[in-house]
Amino acid sequence: MSTAHDKPEDAAAAQTAMSARNRRVAVICAGVGFSMLGMAYAAVPLYDLFCRVTGYGGTTQRAERPADTTLSRSMTVRFDANVGGGLQWEFAPVSGPQTLPIGENGLAFYRVTNTSDRPIVGTATYNVAPEQAGVFFNKLACFCFTEQRLEPGESMEMPVSYFVDPEIVKDPDASRLSTITLSYTFYEVRKPAAAAAADKTKAAPTKPGQGT
Repeated sequence: MSTAHDKPEDAAAAQTAMSARNRRVAVICAGVGFSMLGMAYAAVPLYDLFCRVTGYGGTTQRAERPADTTLSRSMTVRFDANVGGGLQWEFAPVSGPQTLPIGENGLAFYRVTNTSDRPIVGTATYNVAPEQAGVFFNKLACFCFTEQRLEPGESMEMPVSYFVDPEIVKDPDASRLSTITLSYTFYEVRKPAAAAAADKTKAAPTKPGQGT
């Protein structure tokens, strides 16, 4: 606190020092905020990779080949279908619940219909429940790996080839499961991959003497 004995120049110097400190604090806070924002954006693909590797959140795995062994114990797989984001599609499983020996390949079908009056490209997200089954549920082939384009009124049946990894019986939590639900949700793709690739091709500079 200033007193009667404080010199005006001392008070001004103190005020200047305080202002400088406040500016430094503001700069530091802003830097931390931007760093956290950048880390959040960078975390999205890392989180997705983490889910695919660990099965966290019920994320299923993609397999290149079938299981090496088949067990005598069976697992029941149920199928669920949803649409999101106002997508004008009808989407439902064709196959009912399937009970197969653990490790044996299963084949299920889903059916989708474009009920709108325009072509629509959609892509499906997927997961399984309960969550602890995610790391053990493997898909050999799935429509969720590619964008799907449907013309107005067009319908399509789409297969899913899968198996449950026999390693599930060794997991303390997942080994107690008897039923797994495979769920898909279709969303509209506003910028399909084919259109994006075409736009990049158009935007690419031409060599001298090419194009007009």
